[in-house]
Amino acid sequence: MKNVAYIIIGTFLGVVLYKSEAASWFRIYEMFQFDSFHMYGIIGSALALGIVLVQLIKKSKTKSFFGEVINIQDKEKSFARYILGGTLFGLGWALAGACPGPIYILVGAGYWPIVIVLIGAVLGAFLYGILRGKLPH
Repeated sequence: MKNVAYIIIGTFLGVVLYKSEAASWFRIYEMFQFDSFHMYGIIGSALALGIVLVQLIKKSKTKSFFGEVINIQDKEKSFARYILGGTLFGLGWALAGACPGPIYILVGAGYWPIVIVLIGAVLGAFLYGILRGKLPH
């Protein structure tokens, strides 16, 4: 039953992202050209909501669906890893025209050429898993 709830929530999120044009290559292109506020508004509102919810979860000792207290660990303070990772992520996002979430949405919407991007993303994640121990963290 839990998996059905995940499928329903994921489908709802996919529809919202598709209808809001957050999965649109054109909107992503506009964002990287600084021609439109559309994507910055979506990303900024998600970031603000995420910050508020994480702080509420930390302060209220919220429990998970399984009854365990949610414990969110603080991240390591490191500038180089975040700037390098963010740059690589942004370059991939700009070249592909989609970040990881919308890749699945675009495949579901019938944009079949994005399957090449999906295969590249899966291979990249697999390669990272193999090389993770050799990379500076």
